[in-house]
Amino acid sequence: MAKRILIVDDNQNMSSLLSEMLEVFDYKSVRTSDGSEALKELEKGNFSMVITDMRMPNMTGMELVQEVKSRHPKLPVVLISGYSVNELDSEDEPLKPDGFLGKPLMMSDIEKLLNTLL
Repeated sequence: MAKRILIVDDNQNMSSLLSEMLEVFDYKSVRTSDGSEALKELEKGNFSMVITDMRMPNMTGMELVQEVKSRHPKLPVVLISGYSVNELDSEDEPLKPDGFLGKPLMMSDIEKLLNTLL
């Protein structure tokens, strides 16, 4: 059975692209458009990883990372950003993302991340 990854991004085009890229590596995905919806999906299903955009309305990606980590500490969470994420290195270790993906998304970066975290 394929591993499932939860994608959280308010940009439907980006989440669709990421979903298609994950399919190349035989991963299934569930897409949500905000943090609240993502937290509901996490309670309903079994996921191997969460990939979330950093900038979203209502709940930022970093806020979602902290919520997921507090509820599911062993679940890998990856943050996507087109901006620098260097300032996040000083955040509390248990509540920070397990990885980062930069925009534009690159197949090689996704493959490396999947191999490292799953």
